[in-house]
This record gives sequence, C-alpha cells and structure tokens, in this order.
Amino acid sequence: MTTAAAPSFDPCDPVAVAQALIRCPSVTPEDGGALGVLEAALAPLGFVCHRLRFEEEGTAPVDNLYARLGTEGPNFCFAGHTDVVPPGELKGWSIDPFAAEIHNGRLYGRGAVDMKGAIAAFVAAAARHVKAGGVPKGSISLLITGDEEGVAINGTRKVLDWLQAKGEKLDACVVGEPTNPKALGDMIKIGRRGSMTAFLTVHGAQGHVAYPHLADNPLPRLARMLAAITAEPLDAGTPHFQPSNLELTTIDVGNPAHNVIPAQGKATLNIRFNDLHSADTLLAWLRERLDGVGGSYELDHFVSGDSFLTPPGPLTELVADAAERVTGRRPEYSTTGGTSDARFIKNFCPVVEFGLVGQTMHKVDEHTALDDLTRLTDIYGEVLRNVFDRIG
Repeated sequence: MTTAAAPSFDPCDPVAVAQALIRCPSVTPEDGGALGVLEAALAPLGFVCHRLRFEEEGTAPVDNLYARLGTEGPNFCFAGHTDVVPPGELKGWSIDPFAAEIHNGRLYGRGAVDMKGAIAAFVAAAARHVKAGGVPKGSISLLITGDEEGVAINGTRKVLDWLQAKGEKLDACVVGEPTNPKALGDMIKIGRRGSMTAFLTVHGAQGHVAYPHLADNPLPRLARMLAAITAEPLDAGTPHFQPSNLELTTIDVGNPAHNVIPAQGKATLNIRFNDLHSADTLLAWLRERLDGVGGSYELDHFVSGDSFLTPPGPLTELVADAAERVTGRRPEYSTTGGTSDARFIKNFCPVVEFGLVGQTMHKVDEHTALDDLTRLTDIYGEVLRNVFDRIG
C-alpha cells in the first residue's frame, strides 16, 4: 500500500486529469509517472492504493496499480492501461505528443483516446460520486496496468492473480478501451474474438534442381497445406460474433540460390476465432488438414486470448442505459476488433468495454473532443449511481 501527495489538479475535472496523465511519457513498459498521478487523485478520496511491480526473466518489469474504495461487496471495477504506443516520427505531429495541448475544443496527445482519456473520465466520475454521496454502499476499484500495449505478461493477469491470492473479488468490470467507431454511444464491446498465431515449418531435403530425385522439395507440400487450410471459411459466424478468419501473414523460404531445392519452407498464420472454437479445437483442425497432405512438418503456436462473451444482461444493460441517458443513442453490442485485457478479466467477473471514439488511436495527432471527455465522465457517473442496485 502506498500514499501520495495531494494532486495539483482537480480530480473532478476529467480534462485536467487527462492532461496530467498524457504529460507522463509512459511508452510501454515505462510508467513515466502516470500511476503516481492516479494515486495523487485517488488517495485523498479514500482509495487504498497498491503499487504492484511484476517481472519475469527475459521481460521488462512493469508497474501496475490496484486502488479500492470501500470494503464491502459488490466490488465494481474500472480497468485500463496507462501505457501507450510510441509516438513514431515526431515531425509528423503538429504538437508535442506529450504536451497535452488543447486546440479547437480537442485534447491532443499520445494516449488521449487509448486510453488515458477514459481513465481520467473514470477518476473524475468517482471523485464526483464520492464528493456527492460519500463512500458507496459497495466498493469502487481501479485496476490499471502498464503492460497492455506490450506483451501483456506482467500486467493485468498478474494483478488478477494477486487479487485472487488475497481473496479479493471483482463483481463486475468496465474496461475503458475506445470502443466507439464514430460517435460516443455507438458501441459497447461485450466480448472479443480469440487470437492464435501458428508457425508451420515443412521439412524436405536440399538438393540440385537438375537432380530432383536426389532431393525432397518441401515447397509443393507447403503450398498444398496452405491451400488445404484456406480453401473454405472456418464458419459463418454466430449471433454475437462475426465469422472467424484465418490469414496467412508470411511465407518464407530464405533460399538465395536459383538452382538449389531448399531444405524447408515456413509459413505464419493468424486465426481470429469466435465462440465456436477454442485454441485446442483449431490446432486439431489444422493438424487434420496438414496430415491429409502428408510429409514431415512442425506446427508451433501461441494464443493471445480465447474468445469470450458477456451475454446481454445486468452489466451490459447498465452501461447501455447510462450511455443512452447521456448521449441519446442506444449503443450496439459488438464483439469486433482485436484483443484487450478484458480477455483476462472475463475469468474473474462479467466484463464489458466502453470508452471514447477510437478514430485517432495509435495515430499521429491522437486526440479526443473535450465534449466527449465530459460526456464519458457523465456516463461513468450514471453507472456508479446505479451499479450497486443492479449488480449484486
């Protein structure tokens, strides 16, 4: 547990909080002072803050934060990440990516959308909620990592393991990822497709192209194997998920000679899969088709996350109702897009994602409208006003 000095900004003001966070150059895995900004805002409100550093051999250490207000259940959690992707070529930016400048009603800076702006909105909503009504009848918590944009090894999933070891329970969670395609209130993510990357190596025997009977060319087999796994769609989708897709990302031989049959050929593929599949069933499907071609091969893989779904229910309705009250539009429930740390949280409690408009995330001149920051704070405030009556 740590303590922090009083903030130099108003924690009820989401723009001021967002500016303070953006000014921390927290490019993965560096913290850059971002978690200190959050502690300074949350500790005076009564949040008990825990700074958690995790590392594994071969990976950089990562600082994380778990902060909780209250000791009773239910425990409503807001999750997010203060780490950001690199700004890229600075000459492409019209402003300093870590200056948090405001121009024409928009806040500019790396992380404004993904996702320091949403974290600032939640801090401001919590601060307003506490100042208006005191400590809630349940608990409010924040789970903030510095490892979402990186390898995601020393971040959210290790914080969750730490919580489990302490007997700490989460009852519901909103992740502040930028889920809205065009306007605030467009979309709530209620699940995500899984992601598996596979590495195929097909073996043969090197030889002279003029004497193919003395060699074993692996490339025709590699071509047939790739044709076998790409010939037909994996599925047609499900009620809440788009169809799974398998994409070849590279085919490599590394043969510099035009008159040599290579000893092996390699291919890499990625499968984004819905809830009709798991990593295990997909591996079995791949091997069945590769074995049908025959020959010597190796198949390695890693899984970024399995597919998951939070079915429409109390949590999804709570967030949708709040968004509709503030924006006047009912968000669509969606499972599109890539992966997020919700893939870890879903093993502990129901989780949905709702944040800012994502059009400029990871781009040069990333920015968010000040009005969207204000309205997102209002939406999170509506969630806090109703969550303890609707989530048991």
